[in-house]
Amino acid sequence: MPTKGIFTTRQMEDIARKRLPRAVFDFIEGGAGAELAIARNRSRFEEIALLPQALCDCAAASAEVTIFGRRYAAPFGVAPMGFADLVRPGTDRALARAAKARNIPYVLSTAATTAIEPISAIAQDNLWFQLYPGSDEAMAARLMERALKAGATTLLATVDIPVPAKRVRDRMNGLAIPLRPSLRTILDVARHPAWLMRAALGERLGMANFMDSKGGMSGLAHAEFVSRQLSCPALDWRRIETIRKAWPHHLVIKGILNPRDALTAAKLGANGIVVSNHGGRQLDAAPASIEVLPAIREACGDALTLILDSGVRNGDDIAKSLASGADFVLLGRPFLYAVGSMGLEHGPAVIIDMLREELVNTLIHLGCAAPGELNREFLWPPATSR
Repeated sequence: MPTKGIFTTRQMEDIARKRLPRAVFDFIEGGAGAELAIARNRSRFEEIALLPQALCDCAAASAEVTIFGRRYAAPFGVAPMGFADLVRPGTDRALARAAKARNIPYVLSTAATTAIEPISAIAQDNLWFQLYPGSDEAMAARLMERALKAGATTLLATVDIPVPAKRVRDRMNGLAIPLRPSLRTILDVARHPAWLMRAALGERLGMANFMDSKGGMSGLAHAEFVSRQLSCPALDWRRIETIRKAWPHHLVIKGILNPRDALTAAKLGANGIVVSNHGGRQLDAAPASIEVLPAIREACGDALTLILDSGVRNGDDIAKSLASGADFVLLGRPFLYAVGSMGLEHGPAVIIDMLREELVNTLIHLGCAAPGELNREFLWPPATSR
């Protein structure tokens, strides 16, 4: 698939919109409620400016960073994404392969369409695993055991889905439990024969990490079981303590927006948190991740490694995140747009190289030779007047 003439993630998004069935693209792009949180994620990034610094020797500028004791080629990784193979069969594997080849983390979702074991063989020591603690503690424990055995070096426990969100686009398209695709959705899929053919020839879609969990269940019963495992209104800090005791490596709590929660995570022994509003896919009234990041950094100091996601689209956004207090960044949707627009072979590699090159370009303009040199002094207006 040709990649010439594609220079931005926005172009990738526009092309993917045309090539994917509407229901699939809506599932990727859409969010909760009126999707105000999605708009807020982008608008807050756009309001931030970076103050350049002239006449600094940046001939040796590099995007490399060290996080959790491991050196990576750039301060960003592939965020956990459920049902990524909706875009193309093999998307999970392609993203893991590119992440390994270009030495960035690949975070496999509990809700992925590919199981832990085959992904670990691809990503190897670049594998991180994202866990939904859910209502079934025994199931969560088994998932952790599998991730540990597979060699995952970092565990991300997601805590911001106490209940499923109201995602209007998915409901309109019939992508809910039980699955009831609308006539419009069926006709639209028929108008995308290339996507339909790939889907028909690919493996059966499902949450692969749960496939053998409840043998003998009907499809609907299994879907409802998985839904309960992805959300849990009774989830509390006691469960995080249990996870901390069971997981011997780096533990990151994903889905924190409140500085008080960040402090509690630090007290319970977490190594880091992901400052995230789940890409605007959960609480539509939530603030943007980037706007609460400085307050969380101020509250916890250096006690936690801070990772930011939600709304990041380019190298400037990565630099803005680091200057605002993040140590690292995760991106989700842009990687799916890359696959949707450029395919499995080219898309993941192109977007990783693009983001890294954009970041280095921005670093040089700011007079920084490494991501770790970024701080609030590069934000404009100055942080004290924001």
